[in-house]
Amino acid sequence: MVTMYSTPWCGYCRRLKQQMERANIAHTVVDIEQDPAAADFVMKINGGNATVPTVRIRPAAGGDEIVLTNPSIVQVKEALAGSGVTG
Repeated sequence: MVTMYSTPWCGYCRRLKQQMERANIAHTVVDIEQDPAAADFVMKINGGNATVPTVRIRPAAGGDEIVLTNPSIVQVKEALAGSGVTG
C-alpha cells in the first residue's frame, strides 16, 4: 500500500502524483491540512516539519515500512521493488 501525504498547493506533490499515475503505481493521497493525524505522522517522520510529499510504503504481508521524504519517482520505484509491494 502506497500513501502520499500532500497539500493542495504543493507543486512537488502534483508532479510526483502525475509521475506515479503514469507509472501505474496505485496510491492514496492524504491532504495533511485536512487530516490532523496525517499531519502528526508527517511531522514525526520529518523532525517536526510538515514536509511534503512524504511517501509511505507498507507491505501487505510482513516486511518493513518504508517512508520517503520528497522522493523522486526513481526513488519510489526502487523502494517499491525492494518492498515487495506491486504498483
